[in-house]
Amino acid sequence: MVKKSFTIMICSLCIGLILTGCPKKTVMKEEPSVKKEEAAAKAEAERIAKEREREREARMREEAAKKDLEKSLMAKKEPGIEGVVFESSLLKDIHFDFDKYDIRPGDAAILKENAEILKKYPKVKIQIEGHCDERGTNEYNLALGERRANSTKNYLISLGISSERISTISYGEEKPLDPGHNEEAWAKNRRAHTIIISK
Repeated sequence: MVKKSFTIMICSLCIGLILTGCPKKTVMKEEPSVKKEEAAAKAEAERIAKEREREREARMREEAAKKDLEKSLMAKKEPGIEGVVFESSLLKDIHFDFDKYDIRPGDAAILKENAEILKKYPKVKIQIEGHCDERGTNEYNLALGERRANSTKNYLISLGISSERISTISYGEEKPLDPGHNEEAWAKNRRAHTIIISK
């Protein structure tokens, strides 16, 4: 009887094992939200790294531009209307027709280049000098020089340069670039000259 019970028990166990089979491994799947969070964190880290690299490159360009400006400066001996002034080879003169103060197309292109330079140095202030040739009275030429300086200033303002950065002065015929008394000299002397008054 005991033998029979034991046999039944063994058989029951074997049947149970056959029916249940081997236990399957439980596979843990990562939640999709976890993957998304990791991808977002990685993307954000890459974005920050790129932003820092762009800032570093911008600082390097700014430093290089500042050095270029400093190399181009020469102090003038006479004072400007707002302190010591500096000549810069980066800022080009424009010229005018006889008895005119409107900006010619070729000179407009020069002013666009000057404006781009000034945009690189937002703290720099400039003074625009209006000059004339020797023909005409002193009073007339002082007024014409002022119109030329203001015309140049207004064109730079139209290109995005703040009016607070620009002052003007007229020298009329007092400071000729070329002392000659012919058309070639006069053409050189009818000009607007830009100098730096702060850097």
